[in-house]
Amino acid sequence: MAGQPSPLLRRAARVPVTAAVICASVFAAGPAPADDGSSTDPGAQQLAADAKKELLDARSLHLVLANRADGDRDARAPAAFDLRLDEDGNCAGSLRMGTGGADGGSVDLVKRGDEVWMKPDATFWKTQVSGGSGELAAQLFGDKYVHGTTDDPMLDGLADACDLDAFRGQLESGSARDAQEKLTKGATTTVDGTRVVPLTGQDEDNRITLYVTEDAPHRLVRATEQGPDESVTMTLTDYDRPVPSSTPSADESVDVSKLRDVDPSGTPPQV
Repeated sequence: MAGQPSPLLRRAARVPVTAAVICASVFAAGPAPADDGSSTDPGAQQLAADAKKELLDARSLHLVLANRADGDRDARAPAAFDLRLDEDGNCAGSLRMGTGGADGGSVDLVKRGDEVWMKPDATFWKTQVSGGSGELAAQLFGDKYVHGTTDDPMLDGLADACDLDAFRGQLESGSARDAQEKLTKGATTTVDGTRVVPLTGQDEDNRITLYVTEDAPHRLVRATEQGPDESVTMTLTDYDRPVPSSTPSADESVDVSKLRDVDPSGTPPQV
């Protein structure tokens, strides 16, 4: 690891952007059919268009995703995240790695402005960092955050994980018009006590359901994707609620330069 940019967060950092594909596949880029105002009960396409607009206009979101894959065990594949993020690139939360029953560990993340803190658990260090460097890092850093800025190549991948605009960019570029036109509207149900309307569509081999609030503003609160080998659930809450502003203290943190110096063949850095 010494002297080289780490791929530590590259896979994890792509999780929120990848998650957007769940609903992007049925959120077409074009407008929904015009509403002539003759009905107070919007159709599936209008609800989807309204929900997409609310997502694109949101200043902040709380996103929770779980990927339950039945395929090969892969400790380095992103499996879940719980992130609060905003359009200024601030975020707080955690990522978990490992699909198919594999345990790739987890990492707590905080980003405020251009400052970044990450706290991997021991399993994350050992499975995501090759060779003996991961095990050595787990021993050295323990329960402390690694702290630096997005200018450091060791941490710049975190900017993607905290980028609400990157998430929304997937929605903006979604152009599956055929999928959107085939959305079907189900009976009203509830998600965490909120009355929602399920909108179901098919994307190749995957069945996608968007749960949109029955009352205006029509917001997406859950999206599910069911395929042959995996089941993904994404929950969206706290539209426009500020990301927590607290950051780890200096006593809880270690400078990222210490991580760069980790080399099992050399002298361990002093933490």
